[in-house]
Amino acid sequence: MNRLASLSIALFSSTLAFSQSDVSVSGTITDATTGESIIGASVRDLDGEGAAASNPYGFYSLKIGPGSHRIVVSYLGFRNDTLLVRSGDVDIQHNFRLIPSAKQIDEVVVTETRDNDNITNTEMSVTTLSSKEIQKIPQLLGETDVIRSLTLLPGVTTVGEGASGFNVRGGNVDQNLILLDEAPVFNSSHLFGFFSVFNADAVKDVKLYKGGIPSVYGGRLSSVLDVRQKEGNNQEFAGNGGIGLLSSRLTLEGPIIKDKMSFMVAGRRSYLDIFLPLSPNEDIASTKLYFYDLNAKINYKINDRNRVFLSAYYGRDVLGFSELFDFGWGNLTTTARWNYIVSDDFFMNVTGVYSDYTYNIGTPEDQATSFNLDSRIRNYIGNMNFTWYANNNHTVDFGINTTTYVFYPGEITGIVETSLQNEQAFEAAAFIADEWKINEFFTISAGLRYSGMVNYGPRTVLDYEDGAPILNDSTVVGSTTYDNNEVIASYFDINGFEPRLAVNYTIDETQSLKLSYNRTRQYIHLISNTTSPTPVDVWRPSGKYIEPAMADQVAIGYFRNLMDNKIKFSVEAYYKQFYNLVDYKDGADLIFQDNIEKELLFGDGRAYGLEFMIEKKSGWLTGWVSYTLARTERKVEGEFRATRINGGDWYPANFDKPHDLSIVLNAQLSDKWDIGLNFAYQTGRPVTYPDALSEYQGIFYPVYSNRNGARIPDYHRLDLSATYVLESTKYWEQSLSFGIYNVYGRNNPYSIFFRQDVETAQPQAVQLSIFAAPIPFITYNFSF
Repeated sequence: MNRLASLSIALFSSTLAFSQSDVSVSGTITDATTGESIIGASVRDLDGEGAAASNPYGFYSLKIGPGSHRIVVSYLGFRNDTLLVRSGDVDIQHNFRLIPSAKQIDEVVVTETRDNDNITNTEMSVTTLSSKEIQKIPQLLGETDVIRSLTLLPGVTTVGEGASGFNVRGGNVDQNLILLDEAPVFNSSHLFGFFSVFNADAVKDVKLYKGGIPSVYGGRLSSVLDVRQKEGNNQEFAGNGGIGLLSSRLTLEGPIIKDKMSFMVAGRRSYLDIFLPLSPNEDIASTKLYFYDLNAKINYKINDRNRVFLSAYYGRDVLGFSELFDFGWGNLTTTARWNYIVSDDFFMNVTGVYSDYTYNIGTPEDQATSFNLDSRIRNYIGNMNFTWYANNNHTVDFGINTTTYVFYPGEITGIVETSLQNEQAFEAAAFIADEWKINEFFTISAGLRYSGMVNYGPRTVLDYEDGAPILNDSTVVGSTTYDNNEVIASYFDINGFEPRLAVNYTIDETQSLKLSYNRTRQYIHLISNTTSPTPVDVWRPSGKYIEPAMADQVAIGYFRNLMDNKIKFSVEAYYKQFYNLVDYKDGADLIFQDNIEKELLFGDGRAYGLEFMIEKKSGWLTGWVSYTLARTERKVEGEFRATRINGGDWYPANFDKPHDLSIVLNAQLSDKWDIGLNFAYQTGRPVTYPDALSEYQGIFYPVYSNRNGARIPDYHRLDLSATYVLESTKYWEQSLSFGIYNVYGRNNPYSIFFRQDVETAQPQAVQLSIFAAPIPFITYNFSF
């Protein structure tokens, strides 16, 4: 203990001494043409050993010693900028405004500094995509799509064409924390998964953490998708948009007060509902099917140390079939943020978030049996995060996060008036992390997060004879009514500690080895027994009978840069163990269930695999090739036969795909022509086939016992696109994008299910395919 105390005092003393002898060079890094902050720009001291990167708000801080120093800032797609400074007794403030490279087709030439941050930093299992990169990837009907682009990365899959959400390293879709300007998004898809809710024209930066998750993030087991919206051009009024076969979009941005205050507003709408009424088929003509979304953001630079942001998103899907039913769902988020540079080495960000996810389904009011079901989830979030740039060897992040949940599982109005009980929960966490550069070879990022949740009343909860609903027919012995704010269940316990660790061993300037470990805990659960979640699936918080889920993940990787950092190669191996995952009993009925715990089972999971990726981000040819070899399995072994799945043995998860290959290429042939190519191959997902037939009164029924014991055929698809720049003027630029999705018309099965044959009365296998033919697209794009 004395040795540990001595080491801590020595470390603190050396840090303090280092801070006193050096001065800080700090400020912000922005795009000179738009005023947008640049995330992750590299800041290096060519005459010292200091290096830093701009944070999500463009702020940087670097320590320099006595003498003259050349501070160089670099970022892909921008010209380098150099600041000559002489260290004195006063800290130096300097804001860099980077100028975009004049010719994007040329290789970016970097002098005296190297684009090898992927080698030197501790981040692994992390991918960053810019809006420009996403827009170059061929997509369905020409719609630029953030989520579909992510599924072309190693370790990221979906259960099939048109499926909602995505799966990361063996995690379910609800295990991804999806943030839009720090606001959680509960359903990331439009039109049941065909398109994502993120309008790429409004997006500045997309970052996906598959492992090595920083301690600032929590509440989900498998990944964090951090999407940042544009801040708005504070130099001049500008806009861009497009007109496509499915939808049109328009984005406007500009200064309210030049250099100080700007706005951004973006809208998008599909218009299938305009053309469907033209159909001669009455059922199709009366069908409603469309989506729309709106993004908005205002930011105000009060002074060099204070900046505030206000951003919002609203999106909605509408589906109605003739006079049978109406269906709608959508997200609403608002975020208010305050950035405060407390000192030249101390940064603070305070955030308040309101998030509201709603869905409703019903029948027209003029029908005798009309009804309407409404459900929603509301979040009230407060975050306070700090970063202390102690010196060039230590960067410390710490803060607190709080979330208040209000779940409205369902209220039915109309011919029947009824509702499920609301649920309330409060989640809180505190975290700290230190990135410590020990020497030129070793860098460690160590963090600790502590989190917990309280489920509280008012609510009436059933009591069971065995203390828990082990079987569907468990005897209910009574109920307990909890008053307003009375604790039903608390999970502020020893399991709330979530350690995080990342280690980088830099072999040389072109290669490194990395190791990461993180424990994560999740307190809310998506209750679904469908292959792909639907908007009507319900979320429930941990409570008296549903405990939090946990996961441990360890990963190791080798990273290598080739051809003067133009080619980047990585290979990662990971193993993830899940605990207390929610599953469902055979034949479970999950719709409109107040005491849904009677339909659920709980088990463990495991996922492991190898991920390979080689990418090129500069030059006339860019893109990547990725391959994943992985397995994802689940295990539910209850005390009784009815509480086991697959006899208590391991079985493949719905999204287990051992082989996953993606090729993404983009070639800029000239100033006029740009072509793109995607190729994707995946092992067919697991499916449950019947093991036997049962006959009752001449009708045959399939009998299932081996969950996910078979697979549908493998999936593969080729997409091609091209963009041609049309004649433009100084104030109006335009282009035409066109291509083909599923070029060779692969009939990829989404699922295989069984139904009774009308003639033989026996079960018949039926293959469902979403797209079985080539789908051409064309989009007119413009900017001004």
